[in-house]
Amino acid sequence: MSIRVIFLGTSGSVPTLKRSLPCVVVQCPRDQWMFDCGENVQHQMMATKVSFHRRMKIFISHLHGDHVLGLPGLLQTMALMDRKEPLQVYGPAGLKNFLICTKETLNFGLTYTVEINEILSEGIVCDQEEYQVSAVKSNHSVEGYCFAFIEKPRPGKFYPDKALSHGIPAGEIWSKLQSGQEITTSKGTIVKPSDVMGPLRLGRKIIYTGDTKPFATFAEFAKGADLVIYDCTFDDSLKEKAETDGHSTPSQAAAQAKAAHAKCLVLSHISARYPDASLLLEQAKKVFPNSILAEDYLTLEMPLNE
Repeated sequence: MSIRVIFLGTSGSVPTLKRSLPCVVVQCPRDQWMFDCGENVQHQMMATKVSFHRRMKIFISHLHGDHVLGLPGLLQTMALMDRKEPLQVYGPAGLKNFLICTKETLNFGLTYTVEINEILSEGIVCDQEEYQVSAVKSNHSVEGYCFAFIEKPRPGKFYPDKALSHGIPAGEIWSKLQSGQEITTSKGTIVKPSDVMGPLRLGRKIIYTGDTKPFATFAEFAKGADLVIYDCTFDDSLKEKAETDGHSTPSQAAAQAKAAHAKCLVLSHISARYPDASLLLEQAKKVFPNSILAEDYLTLEMPLNE
């Protein structure tokens, strides 16, 4: 059961001929989770075959145009395609007014329900059976949030020989143990799932920063992440500009990923001043070797952790 991470837009502030504005989609077997929604998102979805009809939740990191102006168009396109599935949108205070004002000004109707959830504090903002999303305040020029997409721990490996040794025959009772239920054998013995299964297996963890400068709590927030998608707007020589504008450089992004003991770093939100952004990747790799430079349509497969 693989999770796919699809980069629909990887530019910062303005689009280029090769890069659209920020948008990343995490595809799970039954759901899609979108992080930021820059302009041109519909075209990028069609190019990568990201569905307009599947269950989806959208998380907006902050209310700067390059991260949110694609959202009204996406909502309208979904309506024109006769979407029926409800859609949930999460983002900072002000998101609700933005969407209501846009919808009323453009006078378009919807064929589905849009639930708008404004994030007012750090912590878990979305909690489902298999996955949850947590938020921590970013360090940008306006109020914003970094997000952690977290797959909840999965049951440990089931050992049939242990079940048989406890006098539990194959069948429905095995399924109950695998789902976490205790059972009582015909002899009155209580068997716990831990008696026949290995330890819980950690789920996958993906961090999406949006726009941010480094901040002290990031390492704990992103601890052990399988993938960190981090703001990398300017190269190291423009550290002062990054500081002023609320962005990060490759070395800063790499240092944050290293401090979090992440497995992989993806540099995104690339300034249009870099038609060739290989310099950014070179600088990051000096600090964190397992770094990747994001490109539009980049797709990463994340297999199950064992």
